[in-house]
Amino acid sequence: MELKRVVLKLSGEALAGEKKTGFSEDVVRDVAGQVRKLLDQGFQIGIVIGGGNFWRGRTSQDMDRVKADQIGMLATIMNCIYTADFFRQAGITCHVMTPFAMGNMTEMFVRDTAVSYMEQGHVVFFAGGTGHPYFSTDMAVVLRAVEIGADGILAAKSIDGVYTADPEIDPTATKIDEMSMQDIVDKKLGVIDLASAVLAMENKMPMLLFGLSGEDSIVRAVSGPFTGTKITV
Repeated sequence: MELKRVVLKLSGEALAGEKKTGFSEDVVRDVAGQVRKLLDQGFQIGIVIGGGNFWRGRTSQDMDRVKADQIGMLATIMNCIYTADFFRQAGITCHVMTPFAMGNMTEMFVRDTAVSYMEQGHVVFFAGGTGHPYFSTDMAVVLRAVEIGADGILAAKSIDGVYTADPEIDPTATKIDEMSMQDIVDKKLGVIDLASAVLAMENKMPMLLFGLSGEDSIVRAVSGPFTGTKITV
């Protein structure tokens, strides 16, 4: 998989570090430093961040789903604004783009503008999900990757790959080094949600899934040695 333009997916939980909620400044600074290295190597980078360190609306069965998802969209925007500030401190020019107006806090997402920013060596944060309820940030990362013509997705998770079972429950679970997006769809593995997997498969958008917590994990995902799970299309 030859990569130049990529969309990096960061889970909110991974950014929270051991606290599991809010932010770990050390983790965010480390991510900024790694992205700086990739930019210096000529990579073009967009970023999608989940909102799970602030809000997991699906765990509440009593709340209206649309309202819960709207709060989730706002959580991703807070994450992107926060993280972008640390990137700027690291000397990286950033733009936070959303699919709906947020006053002067973000820019409206326009595909051509986003691509132009990335070609100039700027980092674009795709915040606010898809802008619609019932779609996760998994869908947002695949959709934006397809729209901007990315070469692949880098999925930095709190877990270091896809396993045969939940490793926290089953001690015999083993990590899968490589699998196809078709496998994820056919077996409904839950690595990413089903609709997102289908979109990635139909548009031949590969993914590298790995743990964020490893040293230089993002850099190693593209330059090796890669120790996560390669998802082919």
